Amino acid sequence: MEESMRQKIFKSMGVLIAASLILSYVLMIGVMYQQLLTNMEKEVQREVTYLRSALDIAGVTYLENEIVKDASNRITLVDQDGTVLFDSMEDIKTLENHKDRPEIMDAFNKGEGTSVRFSTTLGQQTFYYAMKLNNGMIIRVANTTDSVFSMITDSIPMFIILGIIVLGIAMGIARFQTKRIIIPINNLNLETPLENDVYEELTPLLHRIENQNRLIEKQLSKLNKRKEEFNAITENMREALIIINKRSIVLSMNKAATEILDVSREEGLERHFITISRDNEFQTTVEAAMSGVSSDAIIMLNNKYYKIMANPVCVEDTLNGCVILMLDVTEKQRAEQMRKEFSANVSHELKTPLMSISGYAEIMNNGLVKSEDVAEFSGRIYSEATRLTNLVEDIIKLSRLDEDNKVFEQEEVNLLVLAEDIKERLLPQATKKNVELRVLGENVKVKGIRQILDEMLFNLFDNAIKYNEDGGKAGVSVVKENDKVILSVWDTGIGIPKEHQDRIFERFYRVDKSHSRETGGTGLGLSIVKHGAIYHKADIKIDSEVSRGTKIIITFKTI
Repeated sequence: MEESMRQKIFKSMGVLIAASLILSYVLMIGVMYQQLLTNMEKEVQREVTYLRSALDIAGVTYLENEIVKDASNRITLVDQDGTVLFDSMEDIKTLENHKDRPEIMDAFNKGEGTSVRFSTTLGQQTFYYAMKLNNGMIIRVANTTDSVFSMITDSIPMFIILGIIVLGIAMGIARFQTKRIIIPINNLNLETPLENDVYEELTPLLHRIENQNRLIEKQLSKLNKRKEEFNAITENMREALIIINKRSIVLSMNKAATEILDVSREEGLERHFITISRDNEFQTTVEAAMSGVSSDAIIMLNNKYYKIMANPVCVEDTLNGCVILMLDVTEKQRAEQMRKEFSANVSHELKTPLMSISGYAEIMNNGLVKSEDVAEFSGRIYSEATRLTNLVEDIIKLSRLDEDNKVFEQEEVNLLVLAEDIKERLLPQATKKNVELRVLGENVKVKGIRQILDEMLFNLFDNAIKYNEDGGKAGVSVVKENDKVILSVWDTGIGIPKEHQDRIFERFYRVDKSHSRETGGTGLGLSIVKHGAIYHKADIKIDSEVSRGTKIIITFKTI
């Protein structure tokens, strides 16, 4: 584990203090030793000078004085031939000739001489000072002091105690100073580094941090902008978008995905993809993509059809996950189903009148019809042909509405006037059925296709007459409410059972097939009405009760 800055500074200061303390001790010992040596030399020189004066006056007998004998320094008198005549500490009989001693030789030649000798045995060093007397003899004084090493050895306990005290005080001060040095660094505001009032040495670093902050801020701004753009796009997509990583964990789901799969982000994100859908086709498709193969399928969720497309995401030939896109193809699937049903229904509906026409014509062609029955057979053929023509015309109308290619020219249409016109056209039929027709309301205009609106209203009014009771009533009302125009077509007829009301706008759907054929219906009238409402972006709903009549309401937006 790396040391902290505080520890490094503290240790560095501690080492520096210890080194300074040791160096101070060494220098102090050296200075003390040199001072002691100098003082000792001066003392010896003064003593030799004193003895010389005394000997020159009193003679050699002065050395018999008790003061001389008790002196702490060693006093030696040497004759001219080097023989030791007196020594205050040694028996002269045991001493050898001193003529070859350096200080004695210098004294004979120069009048005085000095010498320092070190005893390795005793661990001592001795300073010798010799001076020549008037009678030619040499007086020498020697003083012995402890060596530097002895002094250090004797002083170690004192030095250790003093060192511990000084080091303790110094380390306390060092800790305090370290803290003072570190506090400004710890309190640096890295958000605005140039505003910090700290050490000059940190200025280059703070400038680099400031530049890095600006660069990071710019990069984060770009990333946030891209993220916002990505979120804005994905969150407003109608298609579900799901991103899965290489460990099959869901990384992202847009709003459409949560709605389609009926799972919240908290339940789906950071979990395995099987938790967001248990559908077998969904899991098979995703597993294929996770194996590196693009896959798609049609699945059904909540009564809706979705096309799921899963594509692997590879970076440098390494699979990193997959992207899933789900498209709502319900309308397409249902349109396809309706086309299939429509084709089957058209074939069936066309086949019935064609078979009737073919059968009647074959009978007449074979001469099997009596003369008086020809008119009846001809009438039946004409009736079936008319029905066939009406059926084809209605199919063509629906095809045009399905195309929605805007080939019709839009105009302002007064619905009340249009209803009056259709009423006049259907009056003979209503009179024959003994149905009273009414048109009520306001002169309100909507923008649309007159031909389509005419067909819509005609079919509704026509049905109100066809499926009415003898002596019943049927009518149209046009009312404006705020920004909407409400067109209602009602009758007092047979009504529609509840179980059939959701399907009456389907093509060729009939509540009572036998009754519809008797009235000449093709089964496409209400389908044309519904498609016409969709074309005009109008809402349509039905209110009906058996034996009490039917009311169909279409709500348009005003111009």
